[in-house]
Amino acid sequence: MSLKKLDREFYLGTDVVLIARELLGKVIRTNFGGEVTAGMITETEAYAGELDKASHAYGGKRTTRTTPLYAQGGTAYVYLCYGIHHLFNVVTNVEGVPHAVLVRGIIPMEGLPTMARRRGGARSSTGVPRCNGPGTAAQALGIRTATSGTDLLTGPINIVDQGHSIAASDVLVGPRIGVDYAGDDAFLPYRFRIAPSRLAIIT
Repeated sequence: MSLKKLDREFYLGTDVVLIARELLGKVIRTNFGGEVTAGMITETEAYAGELDKASHAYGGKRTTRTTPLYAQGGTAYVYLCYGIHHLFNVVTNVEGVPHAVLVRGIIPMEGLPTMARRRGGARSSTGVPRCNGPGTAAQALGIRTATSGTDLLTGPINIVDQGHSIAASDVLVGPRIGVDYAGDDAFLPYRFRIAPSRLAIIT
């Protein structure tokens, strides 16, 4: 199947919620030290920048860690959660607008032995590495905080369109996870998942 890398225009879109939905079915490919891995995105969450109480950039907060959030769309933002998990986000919108989409889950597609090794051998009943959380997905793909700020068009992390079409009826929409501190914004329908019934067909 042909690989069509997402172009800059896709990432520069101004509707981060729409982009979070459109990333479902796209494929993340990484190349670290010649080890190529890939996985199809199955779950995302949108974070709408300075006005979103769940965002790291809420209220215009800008730190050394969050600087990549303010880069142009198509930049990787990777942060450490609980001092353990490296979480991968896709920065969107124009430079200076800190919108981002958290990738919460993938289906492994390429480099499965490498992904399983990175995951410490953790596999599902089908023998595929488990990558159904943001930490496990990034770990399997080899994504760490050192890659935060890299370009998704020219760096070691790319996102491609392999033609996986996800119908609206196959998408579950709901509130984000673990953002109770965000008040009313915790209930925004910014989380998107491919329905399990659809995943069974894809896999």
